[in-house]
Parts: sequence; C-alpha cells; structure tokens
Amino acid sequence: MPLLYDLGIGAYQAGIRLAALWNPKAKAWAKGRAELWERLEAASPRLRGCLWMHCASVGEFEQGRPVLEAIKAQRPEVPVLLTFFSPSGYEARKNEPLATHVEYLPQDSPANAQRLLRLVQPSAAIFVKYEFWYHHLHALQSAKVPAFLVSALFRKEQPFFRWYGGAWRSMLGCFKGIFTQDDASRKLLQGIGISRVAVGGDTRFDRVAAIAEANGELPLARAFAGHGNVLVCGSTWPKDEELLAEALSGMGNGAPKCMAVPHELHEAQLAAIERDFPKPLARWSELEQSPVQSVEAMLGAAPQGTLLVDRMGLLARLYRYGSVAYVGGGFSDGIHSVLEAAAWGVPVIVGPRHKKFPEVQGLIEAGAGQEVRTAAELQGALQLWLNDPQALRRASEAAWQFVQQRRGGAGRVAGDIVAVLMASHGARC
Repeated sequence: MPLLYDLGIGAYQAGIRLAALWNPKAKAWAKGRAELWERLEAASPRLRGCLWMHCASVGEFEQGRPVLEAIKAQRPEVPVLLTFFSPSGYEARKNEPLATHVEYLPQDSPANAQRLLRLVQPSAAIFVKYEFWYHHLHALQSAKVPAFLVSALFRKEQPFFRWYGGAWRSMLGCFKGIFTQDDASRKLLQGIGISRVAVGGDTRFDRVAAIAEANGELPLARAFAGHGNVLVCGSTWPKDEELLAEALSGMGNGAPKCMAVPHELHEAQLAAIERDFPKPLARWSELEQSPVQSVEAMLGAAPQGTLLVDRMGLLARLYRYGSVAYVGGGFSDGIHSVLEAAAWGVPVIVGPRHKKFPEVQGLIEAGAGQEVRTAAELQGALQLWLNDPQALRRASEAAWQFVQQRRGGAGRVAGDIVAVLMASHGARC
C-alpha cells in the first residue's frame, strides 16, 4: 500500500494545487502550506517535547479540545502543537490559546514525517476521530512516541475490516491507545486483533455542555428573539435553505422567528436567504453596533422575521435562544453538530443523511430529534413541537438529558493519556 498510498497522496496534492487556480478553498489550502516549514523552524525551540494534537478541521478540534483542556489542567507546562488538515480549521483556530503553535499538517511523506519529529520532538501525539496518516503514524511508532486516537468511530464497511485493509490495520497498530465513541467500535477493533482499545465516549458532550454552562450572553440575539418561538437554522447549505424557505413560507402567520446561520458566508448564499426567508430581515453585521433597544423595537416585537447571522463562531451560543433547531448538512455530506443545540435543551430537526451519526440517531430515539425530507414534513415537525407546549417541553428535557448523561469522556481519556505519559516519558511531558 505505501506505493499506492504515496501515489494517491501525490495526485491529491497536485489536484489541489491545480484547483487553487480557481477554487478559493484549494487556494487557501495551498497558500497556507507555502511557508509551513519556515514557521515550524521558528517555533521549534518552544515546541520541543510538546504534545502534538492533530485534527482534520474545526469539528474534530471541538472533540479533541476537552481532552486537551483536561491534560493541560494536569500538566500546564507542556507545550502544544496543534495541526489541521483543512484551511477552515486552521483559520478558525490559528490563535487558539491552548496551543503553543498552530500549523497545517505537513504533507504525509516519509521525509516530512521525519522532519517534523526532528523539529518538535513530541512527547506524545493525539489524533482525533478519523485522522489516519500512514507515514506520520509509522514515524511516531518508530520513534517510540506514544500516539493516541480519541473519539474514534468505526464502521464495518471501512478498509480496516476488509481483506485488502492490511496497511490500514497497520496504522491502527501504531497507536498506544484508541478511545472509541461506542462499544460497537471497540468490538469491531477487537475482532481484528486490536486490543489497546477502550470506550471513551464522544468528548463533544463535554465541550457542548461546557459552552452551555458558561452561559455566554449574546444581547443582540436575545433582543431579536423576544418572547416568541424561534427556529435556529444552524450550519445550513443551499439545499437546506431552499427547504426552510418553502416550509416557512407555507406556514404563513404560524411561522416562528428564524435565526439563519449558514455554514459558509458566500455572498450569493446570503443574498438568497435575504430574498427567500421571512421578513422583516436584517443581517447581524448591520445590527451589531446598534443599541439593543433599537433591535428590540425593530425586530424583537415582530411576530415573524429573520436574523441572518453573517458572522462565524456564534452558533453554539445562538442555540440558547432557540425553541427548536434545524441543523444543516442532511442533504449533502452529513449532519453538522446537533449536540450544540441539545446541550441547551433545544430539540433538533435534520435532513435524511444522518445514518453515520449515532448522536442524531440517539436524539431521534430519545424523542428530541426528527428527520425530514420535504417542506411538508418540515412544517409538520415544527408544528408538532411549536403548537404543543407540553410536547416541546418533553422534547427539550430529553435533549438536555441526552447530553448530560454522556458527559465525562474527556476526563477519562485525559487521565489515561497522562498516566501513560508519566509512566513512559516522565518529566519529558
């Protein structure tokens, strides 16, 4: 596999650099890596002996963050290298205070993997969820640097469990410990001879619960919400927004107020929301310098209307002002975080592509989630909860309990990692 793997990685890199000529995401990916080694060289004196955490993007970091926080609480002196694969992850967290240095992941090659280890000399590495990089993992194993995989989720159709998956299985063997989200994943791994596995749970539960407990106010959102029902549309894509616009239009005067929080802030997408969503409508950026009283007078007293949130990083706190949440992604690559809403006791509505997300299944089974495929189904889902205060109360309590009952995974995982570090690396960590 290394030859085929290297050919595939090389082709992918070449494709990204070609696409950078016209694609903004690809351009950011290529530009961000242009001076990667110079930045690492400059940071290396502060990083030697570090804890290296690697995440694909923002969502994976939100899973790894509670573990990192728990480790830092026990070992505050340890420097941290935080790497991302995606430009969106890097840009969103490049000033992360938990990290000594934030960087892009160097291309996965034998030379790059060795160079990275020589520069930062990590004491341990943590990879989050789905991150498997052949040369980086094997270099860590050869250097006897303990590597851990946290919040991992496995399915039987993955290459690890196929006849051709020998090299994939070899990557699993590079980990000192694997912490899965559920027992089904643990059993799959044990079925192929991977024994250093423990169920650590989904560490996102700790993160979203901490955000809710911090109780961070957003006065502008509170002024908009007023005292009526509010639908928070979080991390939506155009297909979600088309469905929402049709459903809300069909509800007439029975439609709730709406906070629209698109996943990406492309102007064409924002303009479509402005055109199609209930009025009155205002953008967050237009109101954020306005006195709260004027927002209350203009939008808060209105029975319907839309607040279009054209700012990043607010969604997890915006859910607190919702009665119900529609979480996007269910008509494209997959559902975004439903737990951010559930942590506030807000039940969720999602599109159909959620089978790979056990937390969505769990909320549906608990009575705190609904799947919709059409505008008519979305109207029915909203009416089920918004027209029946007792039903909404039961769903809200179920959502909150779903999160609370699954907390604590980050502390368990961090405790096990710190114990291994102290036993095998002692003061180096």
